[in-house]
Amino acid sequence: MTQNNVTPRLQDLLNLDGKVAIVTGGARGIGHGIVMRLAEAGASVLIADRTAKEAEDERDAIVGRGGKAAVVEVDLENTDSGDQIIQAALREFGRVDILVNNAGIYPFKPAMQMTVEEWDHVQNVNLRAMFLTCTAFASQIGEQGGGGAIVNIGSIDAIHPSAVGLAAYDASKGGALMFTKNFALEVAPMGIRVNMIAPGGIATEGTSAGLTGMTPEQLQAMQQQFMALIPMGRMGAPDDIATVALALATPLTAYMTGAVVVVDGGRLLR
Repeated sequence: MTQNNVTPRLQDLLNLDGKVAIVTGGARGIGHGIVMRLAEAGASVLIADRTAKEAEDERDAIVGRGGKAAVVEVDLENTDSGDQIIQAALREFGRVDILVNNAGIYPFKPAMQMTVEEWDHVQNVNLRAMFLTCTAFASQIGEQGGGGAIVNIGSIDAIHPSAVGLAAYDASKGGALMFTKNFALEVAPMGIRVNMIAPGGIATEGTSAGLTGMTPEQLQAMQQQFMALIPMGRMGAPDDIATVALALATPLTAYMTGAVVVVDGGRLLR
């Protein structure tokens, strides 16, 4: 129920017509799934990615179906990346309403074998970039008069480690979890909701490529071990995360902020 005791229709709660959404790392995998669901709901979507060609193909597919989408090529390690993304959204669509921080990397290497540069690279892409985009987004929302939603894509590794070799990744996602909660507290008076999704194992075309530093045999063994621990008996699909992101971006979850939604097929139950 709303404060005036009028219950909105379900189709209105899911209608993002007139809203502008930004998705980082939106060209592939989970990000692609989120972009497509937001566009399906009527949002104009800015795809922020370091790979322009794939993002442009995605944009063209959305536009070809009557939707609205644009692309900004960006290196999230640059300190001006947050402002760059927001300015691109303003140029293309005139406002911002939704931010999905999806971009991330997960090199597979034990902490004792990592260089400082490798460690910093993971933290910069997975955590510092989230700070840069969230603060730039919130500043623009303040100028617009408030409102809006941020969805951060974290990991179940923010809650429990999956394997040796992901210490840098786990540290970045643990940081993302606490940043999500504290930033939600900070911007709640502005009407901005900030929530995080913690995916488990999601099968994408980039899953194997992302786990750098492993032999094919090690990768296969890790995947088999991980699958054996999923009570639902399957890896997740990008759309399993995309549909939850859609809910968190819409008034379906109007009274949620600072929450972490685990989407892992029951993996953390083991």
